Amino acid sequence: MLFLARMDVTFPESMTDEVKADFVAKEKEYSGNLQRQGKMQSIWRVVGEYANYSVYDVEDNDELHAILSGFPMYPYMKIKVTPLAKHPNSIR
Repeated sequence: MLFLARMDVTFPESMTDEVKADFVAKEKEYSGNLQRQGKMQSIWRVVGEYANYSVYDVEDNDELHAILSGFPMYPYMKIKVTPLAKHPNSIR
C-alpha cells in the first residue's frame, strides 16, 4: 500500500541547538534505513518550511503507524497521511 505523508516539525523554543542536532542525526539514520529497506520510497523537502513529503510502501496502516511513530522527532511532528491509488492515466 502506498501512502503520502506530510510531516511538519516544531521544536520547543527551549530546546538547545545540541539537542536539535542530536535529533537531526538520529532522523537521518532512521530515514536512511527506511529508504534502504524500500519502505520509504522518496522524501522531498518543502521549500521554506521545516517540513517534508514522503512516500511509503508498506503492508498496511498498522505498519505505517509503527514507522511514523518510530521517528525520533515524532513527538514534535504534525503528520498528515494520504492513501494513494494508481491513477488510470499513469504510464508506469
